[in-house]
Amino acid sequence: MRVNAYAAPAAGQPLAATTIERRPVGSNDVLIEIEYAGICHSDIHTVSGDWGPQPFPVVPGHEIVGVVTEVGPDVTRHRVGDRVGVGCMVNSCGECANCRAGDEQYCLDGMVATYAGTDRDGSTTQGGYSTHVVVDAGYVLRVPDGIDPAAAAPLLCAGITTYSPLRRWGAGPGKRVAVVGLGGLGHMAVRIAHAMGAEVTVLSQSLKKQEDGLRLGADAYFATNDPGTFTELAGRFDLVLNTVSAVIDVDAYLSLLAVDGALVNVGAPAEPLSLDVMSLIGGRRTYAGSMIGGIAETQEMLDFCAQHGIGAEVEVIAAERVNEAYERVLASDVRYRFVIDAATLR
Repeated sequence: MRVNAYAAPAAGQPLAATTIERRPVGSNDVLIEIEYAGICHSDIHTVSGDWGPQPFPVVPGHEIVGVVTEVGPDVTRHRVGDRVGVGCMVNSCGECANCRAGDEQYCLDGMVATYAGTDRDGSTTQGGYSTHVVVDAGYVLRVPDGIDPAAAAPLLCAGITTYSPLRRWGAGPGKRVAVVGLGGLGHMAVRIAHAMGAEVTVLSQSLKKQEDGLRLGADAYFATNDPGTFTELAGRFDLVLNTVSAVIDVDAYLSLLAVDGALVNVGAPAEPLSLDVMSLIGGRRTYAGSMIGGIAETQEMLDFCAQHGIGAEVEVIAAERVNEAYERVLASDVRYRFVIDAATLR
């Protein structure tokens, strides 16, 4: 079936309206009529060419919420009429040690990205800036009742990207967690860490979003453009979650960790970062990275967010405003996630 979409025709070129072909619904596939698609900074990195050559034209979008309109004959976990979500991957080998452990995002054969990836049939995947998508049922998530569908869309990337490391590194009662940056990822990290019971501090360049940070659940808020911040907070945190996609002074942030603390990067800057290894050795500290989560953990995150009344703070836009939205994301002029109303594509 041919469906309407917005695609980037080439690196650095504005997105434009187009049509794309979706594959027929196979025996284990789900056809989803898309309601909302979040705009992630990764979309912008990809279509700008920051992460290398891409199979243009590219339809971005890996924060997808919609309604099931057709299922293949072998599908048992989803039914027509269900509200569902699709995140950053739509396939993996399913057989390697990582897939069997529920870490499909680290598939040893390479997970299949929701867009600009090569699917198992050799086709190029196209994302959620469109009216419909066909996805293997094993990579489709149930969106619980009680979460607004527009606010749920960013959970499929921003939500799981922050939930996974917070859970893995033990955010909870008695733990001190710092969140670097209060953007699309950061505001979700604050909400989730607070719901987990951790003491949460936001570290942002300035205090201009302080009121928002405290409203979202932070216990404290500091400006990193004040050199005194790093002196005052030295050795304080068990976990520092860096959500920004820009170069940071890694050694300065490592100095904020207590013994055995961890600095975990989920933001992905285009430029390389460097550090002095003594920043690790001096406090038995860990510097790590984390990328989304597996399918089971993503479903766990959605259920957790529904239980705690957590959704993203979103600005819903028409599809024709996508290029304007990209410019505003780059200017940090969104609180806190743009979401495309897919009805405007029909």
